[in-house]
Amino acid sequence: MSKKDIVSIRGALEWLRGKNDIFFIKKEVDPIYEIAGIIKALDDGPVLLFENVKGYPGVRNIGNLFSKWDRVAEMFDVDDWRRLKFKVLEAMRHPIAPKVVSGAPCQEVVITNNIDVPAALPIIKHTERDGARILGAGIQLLTGKYFRDGSHVSFNRQHWRKDWCTMAMGQFTHLGAAVYRMFWGENIPITININPPPAVQLVAGEGGVRTIIIPGDDELGIAGAIQDQPIEIVKAKTVDAYACAQSEWVIEGYITPEREWETDEAAELGKVDVTPYFPEWPRYLGRTWKVPKFQATAITHRKDSPIFHTPLADSFEGDLGFPLREATFFELADRIAPNFVIDVHIPHCLTWWGGIIFQVKKRGASDEGIQRNVLMAALGDAPSLRLAIAVDEDINIYSVDDVLWAITTRCNPETGIIKGASGARGIPAMPTERKITGVGGWEGGIGLDCTAPWNEKWRFERAHYPVDRIDLRQWFTEEQIKDIVSQQCHYAKVLAEHGW
Repeated sequence: MSKKDIVSIRGALEWLRGKNDIFFIKKEVDPIYEIAGIIKALDDGPVLLFENVKGYPGVRNIGNLFSKWDRVAEMFDVDDWRRLKFKVLEAMRHPIAPKVVSGAPCQEVVITNNIDVPAALPIIKHTERDGARILGAGIQLLTGKYFRDGSHVSFNRQHWRKDWCTMAMGQFTHLGAAVYRMFWGENIPITININPPPAVQLVAGEGGVRTIIIPGDDELGIAGAIQDQPIEIVKAKTVDAYACAQSEWVIEGYITPEREWETDEAAELGKVDVTPYFPEWPRYLGRTWKVPKFQATAITHRKDSPIFHTPLADSFEGDLGFPLREATFFELADRIAPNFVIDVHIPHCLTWWGGIIFQVKKRGASDEGIQRNVLMAALGDAPSLRLAIAVDEDINIYSVDDVLWAITTRCNPETGIIKGASGARGIPAMPTERKITGVGGWEGGIGLDCTAPWNEKWRFERAHYPVDRIDLRQWFTEEQIKDIVSQQCHYAKVLAEHGW
């Protein structure tokens, strides 16, 4: 097996090759529909490397890299994917500052004249309903005074027209705050990094709790601690900004004070949030807006067969920011009541921004009610959060069936349902979060207290079958046991493991 080197995509791919966890697709593939269709059909599967992209000779494209959490955990030396959030949590608390280098692979080729991004990059079209070909792989890197001398990385959807693009960002996001409030009216220099180190991508996809990661924090430092060594950065060639040195591609430029419609159809209609765009994180078709314009000043890339990236927003890989988002929710709860929340989890069905499950452990009557403080804080501190659930320590938060069982049997409809404040700001990508007449805000989220009341906890004792007192090998062969277990559904295995 190849030695693990995950400070670049190329190193990660070599490691994956040694694990036989990557498919090399040599037959020509079209970036219009075909790449997206293949990746979606094989979601949660092996890494895919397209080596022959129609219309883009010499350019390769990767997909599905972050689709399996056990793969991502192993990449960062975590033996159980459920523990990955805790490595990220330590990285948040103990970041490793990035290292500035003078030369970088991402600048082996520099293009400053006749810039044409759609001609250079195999930007895909996701569905037949898409309003345009959308670049979702580019990671914006914001540094210096624009992030209070810290560093910020994020994914923001882009529709490119030769040397400029639209760049959507929520006003409550870190990049949105810089553009719409802190430096409104200025040209803001940034770089768009495609296929930087995997740890950078993990952090960029987070969408975390912004009272935990704030302007001035070093998000590249978090990524460095996740990969256990500094992220290398290099000064951009044409703007006062930095790029991730190990990126495959970098687009340099600046966000302007201008706003542009995301598609021609939207411009013709002249209305926001109506015409179709492309599938978004809540697994609905996104809608178009009038958003800031980004002007490119250079394209730089590796010389030898540079690799593009196609993460589908509506996919398992699109959920790549889960570990850091989980870590920020854990940190939020731990600041409210240390050691009260013992684990958190975001199942794929709750989507990137949609929900969070807290596993709590009450140790006495005085702990009763803290779970509600945690739920209210989560709903208030994470814009667009639709569902926050608190369960006891005996609930398997990695089994949606067990969580639903807890909701069914432990949530008191009169006291256990917490509604987020109406009129609070959410995110319009969620169809249910429409403006409420006379209020001017969105609906807010729901908190569910599915914990047993401390003084009545004895009534919620789970029946325990004696699975720990028998040895199946006395009655069955190892092969028979393996065959029978393979026939069990996931929830049956969860219950059988504990005898519930």
